[in-house]
Amino acid sequence: MGDNSKIEWTDATWNPWQGCTKVSPGCDHCYAEAMWKRLGRDFSKVVRSAPGTFNLPLRLQDKVSRGEMTGPIYVFTCSVSDFFHEAVPTAWREEAWAIMQRTPGITYQVLTKRPKRAYQWWIGSNVLGWDAHPWPPNVWLGTSVESQDQAKRLDWLAQVPAPVLFASCEPLLGPLDIGRWVTHPTLFHLDWIIVGGESGPHARPMHPDWARSLRDQCQEAGVPYFFKQWGEFHPVENAGSQVYPFRVVTVGDQDMGRVGRQKAGRELDGHTWDEMPEREAPHGN
Repeated sequence: MGDNSKIEWTDATWNPWQGCTKVSPGCDHCYAEAMWKRLGRDFSKVVRSAPGTFNLPLRLQDKVSRGEMTGPIYVFTCSVSDFFHEAVPTAWREEAWAIMQRTPGITYQVLTKRPKRAYQWWIGSNVLGWDAHPWPPNVWLGTSVESQDQAKRLDWLAQVPAPVLFASCEPLLGPLDIGRWVTHPTLFHLDWIIVGGESGPHARPMHPDWARSLRDQCQEAGVPYFFKQWGEFHPVENAGSQVYPFRVVTVGDQDMGRVGRQKAGRELDGHTWDEMPEREAPHGN
């Protein structure tokens, strides 16, 4: 588990297994795959983490129970894999699920590109008439939606009874209309939207209107909006009449300068958007 995560919307990460495979354009420049290549490892092979890592949430729960840790605790689960990856043995997932149920002091943020498998994981036992996989109140579920083509994932996500359902629109690769998933009066609907541009050496620029549109849709529907980052590119003005010390590309009608992730920052229209669903303090038992 990585404490003090640099990911803006979480506190720590937990990877009971590692490795993944690409399923859509948002995966093209996967940061985890690049890291594995630098280490000389095959990221396409899913491997179980060492026991110390696999069971770390239990230690964290002990600290919560003893009062050594206070305040709500977010843990991004499977940041370098996918909890519902098809190569993960059922026994691993069952064991990790049991740990999540035994650690109510932790709020798990599970982000998957395979929400259909998440739905099948939950519904399978219920169809058979027994509740093998009740959805714990401390497990949030989200899916990645980088473009309108991937919005179909939300149809599967919306059928899962997680306490918080969210979409991570990062890297945002095009305009995205999520209206029917945030305003439709169904039993389950989106509770949170994360938006961000791409970082890394092969980053693709994000048009500011794409991010603004999602912000406006969230505000209209009363859904929390979290703008994580611009990524490598930030909007610039009058690129045709100025010389910049960085690369400039045009996306539609907008010039975007490759200023680097740190300089690009996290402000959208002069404001930092850190909205999140409400969360409770950790439980000791």
